[in-house]
Amino acid sequence: MKVLMVIAPKGYRDEEFSKSAEVFEKSGVAYDVASTAAGDCEGMMGSVQNASLAVADAKEADYDALVICGGIGARDFLWTHEPLIELVKQFNAKGKVIGAICLAPVILAYARVLNGIKATVFDTPASVELLRQSGAKYVKEAVVSDKNIVTGDHPVASVKFAQEILAKLN
Repeated sequence: MKVLMVIAPKGYRDEEFSKSAEVFEKSGVAYDVASTAAGDCEGMMGSVQNASLAVADAKEADYDALVICGGIGARDFLWTHEPLIELVKQFNAKGKVIGAICLAPVILAYARVLNGIKATVFDTPASVELLRQSGAKYVKEAVVSDKNIVTGDHPVASVKFAQEILAKLN
């Protein structure tokens, strides 16, 4: 099993990455980290994580799941990042597991993969509205799993979010 974890180059939510990565590591699931460009990425809380590749260079065929971390950087750098939107569409077309937490589920809305799907998001007027406009059935819960998609609403849901992704992979 191998997961592609996507973070923003600046302002990703540190614990959404670190806690999810820890759950994957403890379960023997390998992961790569991608961002808008390869290199060091800065978290909102000060951690630094190296992205070994750019999202544009990632291949859906190399991974079993796509996991997108949130934070303010997700809104600023990832919501409309075309290579990521295209990658989400590719994973969805193959029925592969897609996870997005905090503000990242909006990327799934922009990719148009949430129509008729129950999903959650960090509750801001804009994020909830964008989910609804995409046809998602917004649910105000910590973690929501529907078909191949897992969404989380907040950094405190990071462990449960990652565990739900693992459950879908198994």
